[in-house]
Amino acid sequence: MSKDREFLWRRLHSLLGVIPVGLFLVFHLSLNFTAVGGEEAYNNATGMMELVPHSLLLLMEWVIIYIPLMFHAFYGIYIAFTATHNTQRFGTFRNWMFRLQRMTGIFLVIFVAWHIFQTRVQKALGAEVNFDMMAEIVDNPGFLIFYIVGILSATFHLANGLWSFLVSWGITQSKQSQKIATYITMAFFVVLSIVGVAAILAFVV
Repeated sequence: MSKDREFLWRRLHSLLGVIPVGLFLVFHLSLNFTAVGGEEAYNNATGMMELVPHSLLLLMEWVIIYIPLMFHAFYGIYIAFTATHNTQRFGTFRNWMFRLQRMTGIFLVIFVAWHIFQTRVQKALGAEVNFDMMAEIVDNPGFLIFYIVGILSATFHLANGLWSFLVSWGITQSKQSQKIATYITMAFFVVLSIVGVAAILAFVV
C-alpha cells in the first residue's frame, strides 16, 4: 500500500471512528441509560425506533452504523497488527494510550459482533428487543462482566480516539493544546463510562 493511500485510509478510519461510529455510541449509551428510570421508561424510549418505517430504518442502520463500523473495525485490526509498540522501552503515558487503543479495538470487534448477535440478529429472527431481553442477558454474571468490560473498552476507545483525531487532523497542534485535550477526553471517558455502566447495571433485577 502506497504511503499516500495509507495516509488517506487512516484519515478515513479516524473520521469514521468519531463520525458516525462515535456519535452512535454516545446515542446508544444514552438510550440505554433510560433503563435507570425503570422497565417502562426504557421500553418507551426504544419503542420510538419502531415508529420509523422498517425499510428506512434498515437503510439508516447500514449506511450510518454497519458499513462505517465494519470499515473502522477491519482497518483497525490491520493497524493494530502492523503497529510497532514500544511501551517496554518507552513507558510514557501516550505510548500506553496507543497500546491500549489497539488492545481495546481488537476486543471490541469481538464484543460488538456478539452484542449484535444477541440483540439485532435475534430481533431479525423474531425476538423482541426490550428490557426483559437485556435483563435476561445480564442475569448471567459472566455476560454482565463481559458487557461492563465491553462498555469501558468502547468508551475508552472513543475518548482516546477522539484525542488522536484532534491531533491527526491538525486541530490540536501545540503541546499545550494536546495536554488540554487529554484532560477533556479523559473527563469525557469518565462521564460516558458512568452512563454506560449505570445503564447496564439498571438491567440487573
